[in-house]
Amino acid sequence: MIIMAVDYGYSRTGIAVCDRMEMLASPRTVIHEKNFARCLEKVAEEVRTVDPGIVVVGLPKRTDGKEGETEIRAKEFAERLGEMTGKEIAMWDERFTTVSAHQILDTADVHGKKRRNTVDAVAAVLILEGYMTYRKNRVDNA
Repeated sequence: MIIMAVDYGYSRTGIAVCDRMEMLASPRTVIHEKNFARCLEKVAEEVRTVDPGIVVVGLPKRTDGKEGETEIRAKEFAERLGEMTGKEIAMWDERFTTVSAHQILDTADVHGKKRRNTVDAVAAVLILEGYMTYRKNRVDNA
């Protein structure tokens, strides 16, 4: 099944998708939009275009376990996206994905404007890879 991951952010939102075999996660796009409603509509359009079986939205949990503003906003985003698209929405802990994405881009020597335009899509790929691994292990161990 095709799965789409969304790394929602206040300015940029990364989108990644996997193939039907759930083997390879790839960056799809980065949506540059600060307005919550417009960003939501643009992501919903991506969902309608790709038609995934599940949409995974990154959940930016705080390391101290308390619910922060970004977590509340991501939950609202996920809920409204599900209502708009009728798709199953899963939330996935995205702690440290942006840090890991920056490390990957450091290794690839990607800097400047290209980095800003790529890091959120890479973070979405990391969210998707984590979720795909979870699904594979859950199915294999069921």
